[in-house]
Formats: sequence, structure tokens, C-alpha cells
Amino acid sequence: MAAPLDQAIGLLVVTFQKYTSKDGDKNSLSKKELKELIQKELTIGSKLQDAEIQTLMKYLDCNGDEVVNFQEDVTFLGAMAMMYNEALCL
Repeated sequence: MAAPLDQAIGLLVVTFQKYTSKDGDKNSLSKKELKELIQKELTIGSKLQDAEIQTLMKYLDCNGDEVVNFQEDVTFLGAMAMMYNEALCL
């Protein structure tokens, strides 16, 4: 049986892959795919407006190719984990 952290990492990968192939490219998230992932997989997703998701997309797309690759997604998830950690430390 996999350790909990192994399971968590696997879930991050599987969740990314679940949304990437919807627009044809299995290696990256389009703006539409990113929006759907955020809205369906994160509690804050339903609270974000389209403009906020567009801003997030611009922030995450470090190489300017107008999609979010796995490395860019992991950077976002790392930032989210840091925010959760700070909230739990209060």
C-alpha cells in the first residue's frame, strides 16, 4: 500500500492529466481546462471570476505559450500548499 504522501502526489498527477486532454494536448492545460480544474477541484474555484482566472493563467504561464504545463501547475499547487500551511499555523 502506498504511503499517504505518495498517494497525494499521485492524485496531483492524475488530476492534472484528467483535465489536459480535453482540448487535445495531453501535456498542458488551456485556459478553459485550467478554469474547469480550478472550479471542480478547488474549494475556492467557485468563488473566482473569469477575470481572476485569466490573471492566474497569465501568472502561471511563465514561458508565455498560453497554456499551463505540469511544471507551471506544480508551482501553482506549491503556492496553494504554502497558503494552506500559513492558514493552519494561525
